Amino acid sequence: MAGDGLRHRLDFRARHIQQMSDTDLHAPADDPTAEGARARAQGRPRDACPYAQNSSERTAWLEGYDGSPMDRAPDLPMDNG
Repeated sequence: MAGDGLRHRLDFRARHIQQMSDTDLHAPADDPTAEGARARAQGRPRDACPYAQNSSERTAWLEGYDGSPMDRAPDLPMDNG
């Protein structure tokens, strides 16, 4: 029946919301790069990096936040013509 599909979607959504609430958003990520990307997606400022200056974790966090490796030159603009 049509109601079964709606019930299934609502059950799925309820399980997904429960899983999200079980996740500790303040727990450190296993990967500083992923943590930095998540911070940017959540709208946190770049200076919110929790790692010490000159640490490899800070470099990785900032790479995740910026979306590019620190040791790579910036991409050049594409030639439009």
